[in-house]
Amino acid sequence: MIAPYITYILACLILLAPANQSKKDPLIDPAHLFWKTEAPTIFTVRITSTKGEFILEVHKDWAPIGAKRFFNLVRAGFFDDSRFYRVRPGAFAQFGIPGRPVIGKVWQQESIIDDAVLQKNIRGTFAYAMTGPNTRTTQVYINIKDNPQQDEQGFAPLGRVISGMEVVDALYSGYGDTSGGGMRGGKQGRLFEEGNAYLDKEFPTLDKLLKAEIIKK
Repeated sequence: MIAPYITYILACLILLAPANQSKKDPLIDPAHLFWKTEAPTIFTVRITSTKGEFILEVHKDWAPIGAKRFFNLVRAGFFDDSRFYRVRPGAFAQFGIPGRPVIGKVWQQESIIDDAVLQKNIRGTFAYAMTGPNTRTTQVYINIKDNPQQDEQGFAPLGRVISGMEVVDALYSGYGDTSGGGMRGGKQGRLFEEGNAYLDKEFPTLDKLLKAEIIKK
């Protein structure tokens, strides 16, 4: 009588496995179907920070691959409770390493292929940071000034700030590159290993990205 019972239990587990797998948190599963969702043609994202709010407008036709990833990262809550960890005075403000290391480590090497550079890196536009061809992951910078050298190096803007640029200008920049630079040199290890705990201890004045949410699509 035991053997049929065991067979029944195993059959149930097999049937339930796909359902359980589908419930896995997309934030720790880059292969989840969640990430296959296409981005709208144009959508807007409200960023709430410790300095106030600003609005990003994303254009899929500017950078379709980057827009898709950004759309899904925002709707997953990827950027919530993170830090503007690299703000170079008068140049750019960078975010996109999550506050929780368990998530950061998963996405550190999850790169996407390049989009063509169709727009210029002018003040108010934003694009993914990268270390070379086809290395874009989740880190994003906002141009505080015109940065034409970024066009030549292949950084493809996917949108622009349409409201609240004064908030971006006001993000704390006193640490410069010391708090989060070194992506190309492989010097961001502690940000991925320790997340907010490291940044809040060593660089307590950094502004926080409290929430990113899609408000129009």
